[in-house]
Amino acid sequence: MTENLLFRGARIEGGDAADIRVEGGRITEIGSGLDAGAARPIDVQGHIALPGLVDLHTHLREPGYEASETVLTGSRAAAAGGYTAVFAMPNTSPVADTAGVVEQELALGEAAGLVTVQPIGAVTIGQKGERLAELGAMATSRARVRVFSDDGFCVWDPLIMRRALEYVKAFDGVVAQHAQDPRLTEGAQMNEGRVSAELGLAGWPAVAEESIIARDVLLAEHVGSRLHVCHLSTAGSVDIIRWAKRRGVNVTAEVTPHHLLLTDELVRGYDARYKVNPPLRRDEDVQAVREGLADGTIDIVATDHAPHPTEAKTCEWPAAANGMVGLESALRVVHQAMVQTGLLDWADVARVMSRTPAAIGRLEGHGRPIAVGEPAELTFYDADANGVFAASDLRGRSRNSPYLGRELPGSVRYTVHGGRLTVDAGEVTA
Repeated sequence: MTENLLFRGARIEGGDAADIRVEGGRITEIGSGLDAGAARPIDVQGHIALPGLVDLHTHLREPGYEASETVLTGSRAAAAGGYTAVFAMPNTSPVADTAGVVEQELALGEAAGLVTVQPIGAVTIGQKGERLAELGAMATSRARVRVFSDDGFCVWDPLIMRRALEYVKAFDGVVAQHAQDPRLTEGAQMNEGRVSAELGLAGWPAVAEESIIARDVLLAEHVGSRLHVCHLSTAGSVDIIRWAKRRGVNVTAEVTPHHLLLTDELVRGYDARYKVNPPLRRDEDVQAVREGLADGTIDIVATDHAPHPTEAKTCEWPAAANGMVGLESALRVVHQAMVQTGLLDWADVARVMSRTPAAIGRLEGHGRPIAVGEPAELTFYDADANGVFAASDLRGRSRNSPYLGRELPGSVRYTVHGGRLTVDAGEVTA
């Protein structure tokens, strides 16, 4: 059910302050000194108003891995982070490689009602990289899938990758590639470099990512299709994407919040919260991906929210699972890494965390400007707040956040999805 709300004094995308009225699921009025009338007035004086955040890369784990996360608990985490839409990766059990499974995920998201859950379909059957999945059936299903990925696994066979790129052109789809050469990363435990050598851990070389990206941008150019690069993490990868865009290749790329802030130096403590794929890289890579996001080479920030049960992370490093939760912390990390450093302003944040991810995923009703007549998908963020990120900030089922105990700026105060509050004064609503 929608609500009648009047947000008073928000700075729209960091600009001038204005009141925003929400009625019937839409923004009906923007102005100064608006009368509340029958609407609930909410003081957001000085808060940043952003179009509801959109995450192109979320792992919700359901069906099959509900011990880590469910669509409902993941939706709570997303709403708490200011998200109004998430794209759910297909590495579930069964894998989301058929129309039936993606429609099930869609229905679970609708039942939760806290965010729009848009399923991503697998590229290959069972994510095994051998035969194409039911791409057309998923695209024409009620889920209307437009993004396809074997994330967690690279589509390593160039012929399969070429065929997938050709196939998705028929319905304006995009292949989102997990760029990792499997042969170059066998047994890899962390970034290959000085720290891995000192710790004696098998390294994950940058070239394992860069070689796949280089191959795939050439394939995308050859067939004239859309390619999206997941969780780009190295300076060399930024250079390849920059080169490809100059050539006119239809490629987009994402970077995660953790690759904008954290480095492989954190692995020295063997805390498995910092184990992730692709791994945390060198400081030089962090600076390069920041610059790539700032100059538009990298198009979006995507969380790669990857929940795991406690036992998968509280164990010795080699046995620990890869992945970090990130929905609740993403906006705060981008604030610290990109806004406080002067690399992005709030209008840029709206672009890389809402408008562009919605556009890449062809998701209607999201990423729209904050304007009269537009759907009420909104985030109100107190940029002046500051605090230590704690377990109480996590609203999902898992606790494997790399930011626990770290001071982060900002606080998501209100999230509006479908014209109703999903976060009210910092608390997720029922």
